[in-house]
Amino acid sequence: MQDLRLAVRALRGTPVVTAVAILSLALGIGANTAIFSLVNSLLLRPLPVTDPQRLVMLTTGPEQTEEYGYTTFEQIRRHGDAFDGALAWSLGGKSVLTHGGETETVEHHFVSGDYFSTLGVRPLLGRTIGLADDVDGGGPDGPVVVISYGLWQRRFGGAASVVGAKVNVDRTSATIVGVAPPDFFGPVVGRGFDIALPIKVQPMVQPATPLTDEMTWLTIMLRMKPGQSVDAATAALRAVQPQIRTGALPKDILEARSFLKKPFVLTPAGGGLSPLRSRFERPLVMILVVVALVLVIACANIANLMLARGTARRHELSVRVALGASRWRLARQLLTESIVLASIGAIAGVVFANWASRAIVSQLSTAATPVVLDPSLDWRVLAFTAATTVATAVLFGAAPALRATRVHPIEALKEQGRSAAGETGGHLSGGLIVAQVALSLVLVMVAGLFVATFERLAHAPLGLDRDRVLVVTVTAPTVPGTERNVFYHRLVRTAASLPGVAAAGGSFNPPIVGPLRGDMVVSEPGTEPSPDAERISQSNGVTPGWFAAYGMPISVGRDFDDHDTLATQPVMIVNEAFVRRFLPDQSAIGKPFALTFRMAPVGDYPLGTKTIVGVVRDSVYRAIREPLRPTIYFALAQRDGPLLFTSFFITLRASAGSPLLLTRSVSAALTAMNRDLTLAFRPLAAQVDESLAQDRLIALLSGFFGGLALLLAALGLYGVTSYAVARRRMEIGIRAALGAAPIDIIRLVLSRVALLVGVGVAIGAGLCLWTSRFVASLLYGVQPRDPWTLIAAAVTLATAGALAGWLPAWRASRLEPANVLRES
Repeated sequence: MQDLRLAVRALRGTPVVTAVAILSLALGIGANTAIFSLVNSLLLRPLPVTDPQRLVMLTTGPEQTEEYGYTTFEQIRRHGDAFDGALAWSLGGKSVLTHGGETETVEHHFVSGDYFSTLGVRPLLGRTIGLADDVDGGGPDGPVVVISYGLWQRRFGGAASVVGAKVNVDRTSATIVGVAPPDFFGPVVGRGFDIALPIKVQPMVQPATPLTDEMTWLTIMLRMKPGQSVDAATAALRAVQPQIRTGALPKDILEARSFLKKPFVLTPAGGGLSPLRSRFERPLVMILVVVALVLVIACANIANLMLARGTARRHELSVRVALGASRWRLARQLLTESIVLASIGAIAGVVFANWASRAIVSQLSTAATPVVLDPSLDWRVLAFTAATTVATAVLFGAAPALRATRVHPIEALKEQGRSAAGETGGHLSGGLIVAQVALSLVLVMVAGLFVATFERLAHAPLGLDRDRVLVVTVTAPTVPGTERNVFYHRLVRTAASLPGVAAAGGSFNPPIVGPLRGDMVVSEPGTEPSPDAERISQSNGVTPGWFAAYGMPISVGRDFDDHDTLATQPVMIVNEAFVRRFLPDQSAIGKPFALTFRMAPVGDYPLGTKTIVGVVRDSVYRAIREPLRPTIYFALAQRDGPLLFTSFFITLRASAGSPLLLTRSVSAALTAMNRDLTLAFRPLAAQVDESLAQDRLIALLSGFFGGLALLLAALGLYGVTSYAVARRRMEIGIRAALGAAPIDIIRLVLSRVALLVGVGVAIGAGLCLWTSRFVASLLYGVQPRDPWTLIAAAVTLATAGALAGWLPAWRASRLEPANVLRES
């Protein structure tokens, strides 16, 4: 306690130094804690369920998320004696929730009756969905709903009376039976839910899109028995796979021939599923490394401050040694001061981190891809912060503490002793500055690469007209699936006839925001595709006018038109990348291909033969970063059977001006055709901008922390130079008295600055060349060892160093020799 009291008293004695140190530590530790809390919530934290390590995901291949039919799930549950349970759920969708005359669009999950019980999730209020609820027509209480904690707070004000309340979900009356706990967001990390309903009531809730038991739309998860390994569980499931396949075999012979032929694969799922992981894992880890380096630079700065402060206290320390204090006692005292500083900085940093992490999540979340992450503190974040605090205290406190053990009472009491002893401190301070400059160059270089990447992405050619295009998301829950195709074509024709609309088209899978995924393969007509055939993952069903609406020119052949119907020859349009890959040096027009939809759990499903009637220019499909890949476009009017998707995307190209000016007229015209339609309007430019949220955030964060590192390095250089000038005050006064010109004094001071910066830049350049390979996968349109970026970073750092050293040098040149000699 005595050390603690002395430490607080000593820190209060130098308020400016203490305040600068605490601010630097708060920013450094807070930034590290904020980024780590995101890494923890996305990558490390297990699902908030009972024994998450016993959960496994069902697939037929590694690292895949696959969907199955309810019949398959029932068979797995029936033959699941080797497991402690199974659960199934849909990956989500939109519903309209009505209560008390007010409506709200919510995210729904359809879940099996054993979903909550198998996960081991207990309700906050009421009960969860049970097996008795998951039956055709609903259970004893009819259709039931479990709502999320967020919806309960937002929509129902947290009232306990919500249990038993009646709501309408897409015009179907349902009873709220429970509220999920606040930390439960579902099995998919980063994507929450608002309401959960039994799978079997889906035909009641969405009668226009009834999903049969054979349709593949459910994700399946199993719970292993205690002590059971994944390999043992996989072997047990594969042993009963023939019985599962027989019990779930589709009636369609074409589907049945390859149904569930691949062996089941179980993968650990305790951390949940997350499509965000592959997208944000490397960027978050990279930013975590960046903020760690910023903290190291801050520690070097504080170490320099503490060294200068320790030099000023050498008289005090030498007296304490002369009075019998041990050298360990002095070192312990200085280390205690460092720990107090680091602890105060950590407390302030945690407050900053709580705000910063939530601000980052809000920046990552967009209207098209909302991100639901809880970056709150848990034991991992607290342990990381504590470890960072201790490491920080050691980093900047070790050097002053070691120097305290070398205090000599007699020499330290002499003026000469102070000067001589200061040389060692000067060399150590200079070494810290070199390290700061080197690390700062690395961070400035990385920031330059990420900023350049974002600039190139923001101005990359899309093959689309981003400025004059408006995308309308149409939700039509009450239109029967068998009537949607005709209805959607009518909507498109109506929109195309409106004043100010130059072109209009519709699709289910528009560029940038298209939600649909799936692979298909092509082969010669009459032949089956080989098992290792190249998969085409980009396809879309579109109406006439869709290409014109996006400004995608047809380079060869024709567009779809009203003559392409079920009664005419099946046709398709491909992009230029398809022609380069499958028809090099050939004419594509008139070329037929047999198409096969390839889905891992159920196998191949033939789509028939289609003939190419047009070739469209290459354009962005899902992401600007992705290379141009083969893409197939189908005539939507030639699609047979019901359309199961309730959402449809109409694209409008404005004749002139902002496309948002079309919103009112389009809304009035479309809702006049069906009052139950829900419309959402987004300019294509906004969708493109939102798709760059990740790269924009990386550029902003790396730019901010690169600038912070540059500032810290400049402040450190300023402090060391000022200290050196003060230490050499007598020498400078004598030089001036002997006739040295002010410019000579400036040159003398800046020469040391130039040496420190030059050595730091040289070392930093080597580090840049070595570390650049680690950021290569995050770059676009710029090389990781881009010489111009490195030169710009070096010039920026040298300029900052020159400015930092100029002020002390100028002050030194203004010293009056007589005053200096008189003070001595």
